[in-house]
Amino acid sequence: MPLLSMADLRASLAPGARLLGLDLGSRTVGLALTDVGLMLATPAPALKRDKLGRMAAALLPFIAANGVGGLVVGLPLSMDGTRGPAAQAATDWARDLSAALGLPAALWDERLSSAAVNRAMIQEADLTRKKRAQAVDSAAAAWMLQGALDATAARGYNPGP
Repeated sequence: MPLLSMADLRASLAPGARLLGLDLGSRTVGLALTDVGLMLATPAPALKRDKLGRMAAALLPFIAANGVGGLVVGLPLSMDGTRGPAAQAATDWARDLSAALGLPAALWDERLSSAAVNRAMIQEADLTRKKRAQAVDSAAAAWMLQGALDATAARGYNPGP
């Protein structure tokens, strides 16, 4: 499946479908899930990183149970915005996972998401390094997914009472 822009991914979703954000780490894959209105991203339990086929199989029950209609995969661009080897690996992984799951996918810049989440966990939650390590991947996925939602939100949208 070809990767879509974030705007095209949102436009292609069925009403009430959610987006699943994925932050690809070296040991784990952080997960985040939107609400059905595509306004809020919430962390979900991270998965241990594994081969793509096993990752897809592990994600299928979660996707079915939560009405996921598309994927947003974090793109680790260099600080100057260029694509390095990590960005190419994330692009290939996103394309392959999209095909394995039969879901459309988009990439979203994740620069500094883990650093921002770690800083917030230290300053606001006063979490230890061990507790931060357990939560940072999914929190970074939520940070990245929320940024994508905010940047592509329909302007002037009013959900009503």
